Amino acid sequence: MSRRPDRARPAGPSQGPPRQGEPDLSAMTPSSSHLRSLFECPVCFDYVLPPILQCQRGHLVCISCRQKLTSCPTCRGPLGSIRNLAMEKVADSLSFPCKYAPSGCRITLPPAGKADHEEVCDFRPYSCPCPGVLCPWEGSVDAVMPHLMDQHGSLTALEGETAIFLAMNINNEHGTFYWVMMQSCFDLHFMVVLQKQENHHGEERFCAIVQLLGTPQQAQNFTYQLEVKGDRRRLTWRATPRSIREGIETAMMSNDCLVFDTNTAQLFAENNELSITVTIAEY
Repeated sequence: MSRRPDRARPAGPSQGPPRQGEPDLSAMTPSSSHLRSLFECPVCFDYVLPPILQCQRGHLVCISCRQKLTSCPTCRGPLGSIRNLAMEKVADSLSFPCKYAPSGCRITLPPAGKADHEEVCDFRPYSCPCPGVLCPWEGSVDAVMPHLMDQHGSLTALEGETAIFLAMNINNEHGTFYWVMMQSCFDLHFMVVLQKQENHHGEERFCAIVQLLGTPQQAQNFTYQLEVKGDRRRLTWRATPRSIREGIETAMMSNDCLVFDTNTAQLFAENNELSITVTIAEY
C-alpha cells in the first residue's frame, strides 16, 4: 500500500529568502545603529535622551547643551519647550553606548540607566586630586601620578609600605593650608594629605587622611595607619584609604580621619615640624 505524501507546511515570514518580485522586509527595517544616529546631539555628538525637547521645527539637542544655548543650533530658531513623546518612546526601545566607550567601556544601556552607570563607570576620567588648587586637568588613572609630579612638582614622593610624612612650618601657616606627600607601594600610588583649617570661630585644627590613586574597589583591599609620636605620647588612626573618586572633603567634615587641634599638635611638634608615620598594609 502506498503512503500519502506529507503536506507541505506554509513557510513563516522568516523562513527562506523572499520570492522573486516580493520586497525584502528585513532590508527595509532600520537597524539599531541607524535609529541611535537619529538621537545624536548636533553640538556635542552625545545622545539626546528623555526628556526630549524639540524646537518649533522639530530639531533636537541634548539637555546638557540646551542649557548653554539661546537658539536652536540647527535652524537658529527659538528652542521652545515642546516635548517629543514619539522620539522618547523610540529612545526607550533602544540601548545606547556609555559615553566613555572611546576610553574602553563596552556597556550599552537603556536611557533610564545610562546616566547612573556613567556616574560610576570605571572608564570615566579622573580629576586632579591635588588639594588646595583649582586644577582643571582630567585623565586616566595611569596618568594621574605623572600629572601630579609634572604639574605639581613640589610634592614629596617616597616609596615603601612605611614612610615618614614631615609637615614643616605648621605654626606659620594660617587659614586653610595643605601638606601633601605621595607614597608608592604595592605597585600603586597613595596620596597622604594633612590639612590645617580654621572654623568660623577662628579655631584651627588638623586633619590627616590617605587617598588611593585608584577605584573604590581597589581601596577596599588596603588599610593605612597614621601615627604621631611624642615624649610618652602616641596618637594613632587606622582606616581604609579613600579613592580619589570619592575625594576627602566629606571625610574631613565628618571627622572620618585623624583629627587633632593645635594644642595637641604642639605636644608632638619639634622645631615647628610635625612628623607622621604612614603605614600602608594590604588585606
